[in-house]
Amino acid sequence: MSVLVMVVCALLVPGPAVAVEAGGTAVTAGPAVTAGPATAEKPADPPEEGPGVPDPADPADQERTGPPEPSGAEGPDASEDPAGRPEAAASDPAPSHGAAVTGTSAEVARLFEETAEITAAYERSRRAADGQRVAVARLQKQLALRRTEVAALHDAVGAIARDQYRTGGQLTVTAGLLLARDPDELMRGRRAARQAETAVQRLLVQAGAAAEELAAAEERARRARHDLEARTARLARVRQGLERRLEAARWTLRNEAAARSAAGTCAGPARGAAGSEPGASGGGPAWVPPVDRYRLSAGFGSGGERWAHRHTGQDFAVDIGTPVRSVGAGRVLSVSCGGAFGIQIVVRHPDGYYTQYAHLSSVAVGRRESVRTGQVIGLAGSTGNSTGPHLHFEVRLTPYLGSGVDPAGWLRERGVGLASSPDPDAG
Repeated sequence: MSVLVMVVCALLVPGPAVAVEAGGTAVTAGPAVTAGPATAEKPADPPEEGPGVPDPADPADQERTGPPEPSGAEGPDASEDPAGRPEAAASDPAPSHGAAVTGTSAEVARLFEETAEITAAYERSRRAADGQRVAVARLQKQLALRRTEVAALHDAVGAIARDQYRTGGQLTVTAGLLLARDPDELMRGRRAARQAETAVQRLLVQAGAAAEELAAAEERARRARHDLEARTARLARVRQGLERRLEAARWTLRNEAAARSAAGTCAGPARGAAGSEPGASGGGPAWVPPVDRYRLSAGFGSGGERWAHRHTGQDFAVDIGTPVRSVGAGRVLSVSCGGAFGIQIVVRHPDGYYTQYAHLSSVAVGRRESVRTGQVIGLAGSTGNSTGPHLHFEVRLTPYLGSGVDPAGWLRERGVGLASSPDPDAG
């Protein structure tokens, strides 16, 4: 199974640290991203993200006062990116199903999948143990009730025995026969008493057997719960070990990504062959969120002291190495790095819209490459003007900064609801 397929199946680890993007994206800084040497610092005068302001990391970064509107939608086979910069990977051959990340990126992807699988198994085992715990509690209640019934029956049998002892047993019956005016009535009473005693004894036996069965069931449930809890503990230890390895790999990936971004060597690993833009893969949704597990932070149009204008995208707070997916089918227009957005990818979709994925730590696709809905195109990071890991996601009418629309609303129109509402002034 390729690394990309493994990443597609991956679930993410919980609770990412949250970031502050100096180039127009704001979230809360967390300890996981402030201790490492690779964390980018916020510049004293951050570039403005807004209409008419060229972004040094954006494909529209040219020597001009504002981004020109292209005469027509950029075709998928354009030989240059919108800024006129050649792609470093332009001569690479195109793989048949997208290019796999390599080195540390591949290790992070593999650990993501292993951690996701162990986490899923842990959750299944934990839920089963919880179910057994509920079953044990239910059996304990039933057993207590049955024991109460057995005690009551024992009391009934004891009362009959004491009554016979006080009245002399058979002697009382004989005397009653001799003195009774209606011997038949006396015999009927005697039979009724004997039947009642027999019934009590039978109920006593049945209740005792039921109590024994319940006790055995309770013991079985208790053993099953113990086994499940032991298995859950083992899975938790394995998961913790994987998470430690994943965290170490993330730090390495962040350092490598920062070095690549600074050197300007972050182009995609392959260049796709020219051709028609693909549609969504059959049977699946046409549009998906860019990441699977996240916390929304700064939203489109957010204000604050960090930006000269308004925030131009939607931020997803995630861990470094989180798989980033193309929200829809399309073709990679550009893969670039440096400047405020760090390592970034721009994808053109068949309906003429463009989506941008910024602050990545690694890319898994190349310029001109066709991508499918939900295909992993890179890994989240903290490159560019960002002090913590997150994905900055934009939707644009053109490839250029300043033509953005609200990503949350745009996705919602396509049937994709985001999990939570961002703080409009998140810091």
